[in-house]
Amino acid sequence: MNTVRRGATALAAATVLLCTGAAGIAGAATAAPSPTPSPVPVPDGLYGTKDPTYDGVWRQSLAFLAQRATGYQPSDQAVEWLLGQQCADGSFSSFRADAAAPCDAKTMRDSNATALAVQGLRAVRQQSGSPETIDKAVKAGSDWLRTVQNKDGGWGYSPGGPSDANSTSVVVGALAATGVRPGSFTSAEGRTPYDALLTFALPCSDKEGPGAFAYQPDKAGKLLANADATAAATLAGLGKSVVATKASPEQPPVCNDLSKPTVERAALNGASYLAKTLGKSGHLNLPPMPGAADTSEQPDVGNTADAVVALAASGASAEAKPALEWLEKNSAGWAKEGGPAAYAQLILAARAMETDPREFGAADLVEQLNATGPAPKTPDTSASSTSDDEGGFDVWWIIGIGTVVGVGIGFLVSGRKK
Repeated sequence: MNTVRRGATALAAATVLLCTGAAGIAGAATAAPSPTPSPVPVPDGLYGTKDPTYDGVWRQSLAFLAQRATGYQPSDQAVEWLLGQQCADGSFSSFRADAAAPCDAKTMRDSNATALAVQGLRAVRQQSGSPETIDKAVKAGSDWLRTVQNKDGGWGYSPGGPSDANSTSVVVGALAATGVRPGSFTSAEGRTPYDALLTFALPCSDKEGPGAFAYQPDKAGKLLANADATAAATLAGLGKSVVATKASPEQPPVCNDLSKPTVERAALNGASYLAKTLGKSGHLNLPPMPGAADTSEQPDVGNTADAVVALAASGASAEAKPALEWLEKNSAGWAKEGGPAAYAQLILAARAMETDPREFGAADLVEQLNATGPAPKTPDTSASSTSDDEGGFDVWWIIGIGTVVGVGIGFLVSGRKK
């Protein structure tokens, strides 16, 4: 996500610009949003006014998820815009200025944008005027993701690229959104997305990042702790996504290596790393960017919001509370500059902690998000917020059925999407 599309997306965008990081996930390069007007005309139906080149599909999809999580349905115009961005093979790129032109070999397909679009479209399906059209788009996107799964079971930002924790995590959400258990989604070599995630997990004995996840191994093959990748992989390892809510019962996160690692245990170790890192200042800091000034002491608002969701989902909402309070006091300027994806991230963090996003500090995040694009449909206050088809993300996004065993946690991983 620019500031918002951290992790995988950011790294890919930065690579294009230089040569942002995502999961940055949900993941894109973490460059701060540009204050200059967009050099690319922003089409009708798209949320936000900034250049959509690297995050158009991402921010639209994330806005959909936040709106449905708060009871709103995006306008038909907004949904049609996102549908129009899909290529005939089911994939999405970050943004296509001329959606009427068919995708070809030069079209830069994006696993992150595709995965989040699948989730965003699935979320708005029931309230849309064309659920059959959305079903086809969701299936096509999911099918395309299967075709670009790497041998190790994971995904890279671009087809054929090496797997990374952020991209693999956002695809886990897309699989669950379509009713597929990610643990059963195997490559030709029999590897699952969870097999890939475990290769990015640092042991509790690591001095620099005990329990964290790396984005990818560095050039020497060493795993380096990455908070953005850790937040994404913690959610994915628990079978959850960015619309996850507070898990019960509450449990302080503890790092504990097992003789036979499980993805659930690795996810809880990731939560432990996030809790300790947040505990130092109440927020995470921006990671270093190639060729940029030192950002190690600059708060990373978006990644802090993602970490809040990950901690709440792991049963560590007490550890996440100080960070949420920090966000309430310090995120207004960042959100205004970042636009729809930034507002969406904050809404999902508030929702995960059972805090009203309409009273987030001095801000009404829902009103601010809705104002960045076509007016959404008025919410149906009589509808259940937990129904599968009416936006019940808690049901959709949790995958697998049964109690997570061997990891010392008491919440159920019940079956759903991203």
